[in-house]
Amino acid sequence: MRPRPPVKGRGIFSGTGIIVTGLAATLAALIFPVWSYENQSGTGADVLNAQTVATQYGPLSALDQEFLTKVRLAGLWELPAGQQARLKGTTVAVRTAGQHLVEGHTFLDERVREVAAKLGVSLPNEPNDQQKDWLAELNAAQGMDYDRTFANTLRLAHGRVFSVVAQVRAVTQNSLVRELADDANTTVLDHIKILEATGFVDFDALARDMAATGTSAPAAGASAPAAAPGTVVPVTPSPTYTLPPAAASPAPAGT
Repeated sequence: MRPRPPVKGRGIFSGTGIIVTGLAATLAALIFPVWSYENQSGTGADVLNAQTVATQYGPLSALDQEFLTKVRLAGLWELPAGQQARLKGTTVAVRTAGQHLVEGHTFLDERVREVAAKLGVSLPNEPNDQQKDWLAELNAAQGMDYDRTFANTLRLAHGRVFSVVAQVRAVTQNSLVRELADDANTTVLDHIKILEATGFVDFDALARDMAATGTSAPAAGASAPAAAPGTVVPVTPSPTYTLPPAAASPAPAGT
C-alpha cells in the first residue's frame, strides 16, 4: 500500500499553534499574580499607590505628609526665633512680631503633633540644616541689623510655606489635614502681616529670593489619592480665633 502524502501546511500550523499556546500561557502567568494581589483583602489601589495611605479621616497623600513635616519644622525654629525677638528686638514692632510667632507656633506645634499622632506620621524633632543656619545668623546679629535680619528671614520663610498651605487646602481629601491647613493659613497670614508691620521687610530682595528659590508646592497630580478607605470620620471645625490664635488647643466642640 502506498503511503498517504503529507497534508501541506500541517507542520507549519502545528508549530504556530505551539508558539501561540506558549505565549498565552506566559501572558496568563504574568497577569494572574497582579489580578490575584489586587483582589486580596487589604490590598488594592491604596496599597499599590505607595504615596497615598488610606486612613479613617480620608486618603493621606504624599503632599499631606510633607505639609505635616513642614508645619513641624516651622515651629522648631520659628518658636525660638520669636522668643529671641522678644528680647533682642530694638523696636516695639519687632518685639510684637516675636510675640505673635511664639503664640502662633505654640498653637500650631501642638496641633500638628496631635494630627500626626492620629494619622501615624513621624515628625522631625529638630530644625533642618537651613533653619539652623538662619538661627545662627539671628544669634550673631545685633541691634538694628538684628531687626532687619529677623524680619526678612522670617518673612521669606513664611512666604514659602504659605503657598504649600494653600495647595494642601485646595487638594487634600483628609479631614484632619484640611482642618490643620485652615489653622496654618490663619497663623501664617498673621505672621506675614505682623512681620511686614515692622517696617524692615525689603520687598525687592524678597521678590528676588522667592523667584530664585521657587515657591510652588510639589505637583499634586503625582500623589492624587486613589484610595477608598471606607467610612470617613468628619472633623468638627475648630472655633474661630482672633489673630494670633490661642496658645493652647481649642476646646472640643460642644463644651
